[in-house]
Amino acid sequence: MAVTLTSLADLAAHGFDDIIDVRAPAEYAEDHLPGAISLPVLDDEERARVGTIYKQVSPFTARKIGAALVAKNAAAHLQGPLADKPGGWRPLVYCWRGGQRSGSFATILSQIGWRVETLAGGYKAWRGLVVREVYDTPVRAPVVVLDGNTGSAKTEVLNLLPGFGVQVIDLEGLARHRGSLFGALGEQPSQKAFEAALALALAGLDPSRPVVVEAESSKIGNCRLPPEIWKAMVAAPRVAIAAPRPVRAEYLARAYADLTRDAERLAATVALLRPLHPREVIADWLAMAAAGAHAALAESLMERHYDPRYGKHRARMAVPVAEVAADDLRPEALPGLAARVAEAVRGLTR
Repeated sequence: MAVTLTSLADLAAHGFDDIIDVRAPAEYAEDHLPGAISLPVLDDEERARVGTIYKQVSPFTARKIGAALVAKNAAAHLQGPLADKPGGWRPLVYCWRGGQRSGSFATILSQIGWRVETLAGGYKAWRGLVVREVYDTPVRAPVVVLDGNTGSAKTEVLNLLPGFGVQVIDLEGLARHRGSLFGALGEQPSQKAFEAALALALAGLDPSRPVVVEAESSKIGNCRLPPEIWKAMVAAPRVAIAAPRPVRAEYLARAYADLTRDAERLAATVALLRPLHPREVIADWLAMAAAGAHAALAESLMERHYDPRYGKHRARMAVPVAEVAADDLRPEALPGLAARVAEAVRGLTR
């Protein structure tokens, strides 16, 4: 039986025990349904081989060879990851378009006696729902942007706001990037995977309450913000955290400890600023990095690089701004700051 999804929320509502992606590993790696496990019935090389035979020899030969490969791989899955599944196990199986790969595997599982279902339209149908949400649907809730110069603890404050009754979307968390040249947090998701995570967050919003997002450019690392949320952010009122530069420098030295512990990576990141600053400025920054003067480096980077750019960007904006002063960004001070930001958000959206 094929399940048809009409909204992103439908998937969780069905309550499947497991969601199985039978596409090739490269397809799964680019993007997949939330929570799906990868049990490919054709690996990347096998998929390419069958596709070549289909075009260059005949569809019949390709299907015959493909069936043998699917049977071999299905046997490995049954003897491996699926070996301990009970009789009442209920999986959802999908492939690219809900065709032969998922149908073949589902047939094998159903013959065992499991209550297996396939996804009508496969991954392509899921991707269509994601595209509709992030490209064609205006953000459901009123958007408020949490602003502030570099080092204002915006991300930490953002993630404290739900405790004060404010709904948020952590764009940097979804993109796995802190939004600046120094902000890499490991491997980022693909654009499609980022959009899928964002679509689920957007679809889950309560339209009667504002949603707070952190001020970002239109790209977070390599992930592009889709147009609907970007348009909403550009027009949104802002709550700006205003903290003195030395306080922000101390905060950055703590928040970016993963980067400052890696002297080679820190120096390489500073060196990327060479096209934007005089040679002597870069040399000063590299010397601070080598000496472990991380707070001084952060303060100089903000003074010469980040703060001027933030200022120019804000000068072009014409939206309501509520400023929240913060003279202390130590961990114990952040809940109180978040409470004041939450009140400012409510003040802007009453």
